[in-house]
Amino acid sequence: MTDTGEQPRRFGSLGEMRQAAIDAHQKGDTARARDLYRRYLSGAPKDSVIWSNLGVLFRKTKNYEMAAACQRRALHVAPNALAVLNNASNAFFDTGYAEEALSLRRRAIAMEPGNMDHYACLGKYLRALNRYDEARAELEKALRVAPDNVELHLQLSFVLLSLGDYAGGFKEFEWRWQGNEISPPEFDFPQWRGEDVAGKTLVVVPEQGFGDTVLMARFLGGLADRGCKIKWVCKPPLRRIFSALPMIDSFVDTQDQVADCDLWTPMMDLPRYLGVTLQDVPPPVTLAIPADSVTRAENLTRPYGDMLKIGVLWSGSVTYRANHKRSFSHRHFLRLANIPGVQLFSLYKGSLVEAFHADGTACVILDAASMDRDFADSAALIQKLDLVITMDSAIAHISGSLGVKVWNILHSEAYWLYAPYPDHTPWYPCMRLIRQKDSGDWDSVFDLLEDEITALAQEKTP
Repeated sequence: MTDTGEQPRRFGSLGEMRQAAIDAHQKGDTARARDLYRRYLSGAPKDSVIWSNLGVLFRKTKNYEMAAACQRRALHVAPNALAVLNNASNAFFDTGYAEEALSLRRRAIAMEPGNMDHYACLGKYLRALNRYDEARAELEKALRVAPDNVELHLQLSFVLLSLGDYAGGFKEFEWRWQGNEISPPEFDFPQWRGEDVAGKTLVVVPEQGFGDTVLMARFLGGLADRGCKIKWVCKPPLRRIFSALPMIDSFVDTQDQVADCDLWTPMMDLPRYLGVTLQDVPPPVTLAIPADSVTRAENLTRPYGDMLKIGVLWSGSVTYRANHKRSFSHRHFLRLANIPGVQLFSLYKGSLVEAFHADGTACVILDAASMDRDFADSAALIQKLDLVITMDSAIAHISGSLGVKVWNILHSEAYWLYAPYPDHTPWYPCMRLIRQKDSGDWDSVFDLLEDEITALAQEKTP
């Protein structure tokens, strides 16, 4: 039987099978395409194009290790084919092999120096390797040739932000609206560009995930200080923790609710137009914790008395395209759960909770969040804990906003927010940054965590 559950079709030749595989791939029938590629390659193992195609298919379905493996086969057969170099470079970067990706991309540039897409990738790879000055130089050089290239500007924005140049970085970030990934909201009134807003009503809209909304909420006060009224398009899971913010006139959802507004602004533009620098980042907003959420958190934590109570999180949204890099298996935390005097509380809510229960991990790491109504429940529990250990996520931002001790364990290609300092960020003074030494190496991170949590548990319960 094939992967599609059908009897294998007989083809008159390998060439016919090859074309059928390509046709299935182009139509989006990934299961059939994969099966046909497999069958074809078993009889034609030196077809670099098909190995590369199969790698592209695996990458699209987020099977990154297999994508890299197939591209290695393609490179072995055709080490100087431009399409193979390009596809292999993409696959290697997604799998965490940034140095190899960089080497292949430089070879592609030598063969096709006029293709600006290569330079955007070059900037991204250098940034991932924390070679920010080199990335900046390469991107600025490319922009002198192609000043209207959107991806070059976006990659430069992330480099500048990582270097702490917020004025330049947020200015470059405005190019995001010129790309094809996001579109600005449609309002009947103009976008705010930093002009006087005294007496005006502004609609503030999010554009990133929950974590970025929590991060950028700190700038709402500075906006209100300019004499405007703020209506906020805030997603429901966040509303209760923001319900007491004095600068918010109302939360809005529909066009009717903003009919009387004068201007709109995305949250990620606020730092630019408020003139924020690395040296004067304002503190997080004060989050509201409803009484019913506090009662729930107290009931969850009460049985664990004087134990060291630690909240843990291993994955963010699985729909985020780089989640596979920042996230890891929940089973890594079992090492900490085995330390005497420690009780772990899972702060995870999402589709991966089934695997967390299925292998029995939830027996020793308390599932404290899968039934959360919203982030107010999460925040109430976090306040009752001694420590939060999390990958980069909304939970990290909420913990930081609450002033709770939080260890943010970061992939080697961390978000710009966590640069230029190695172990802390002015955005959250209570947050400690713990970084991977090498891409994908979570084991060494947990070696460190195990030693430090053991010491903390012994201090709490000698």
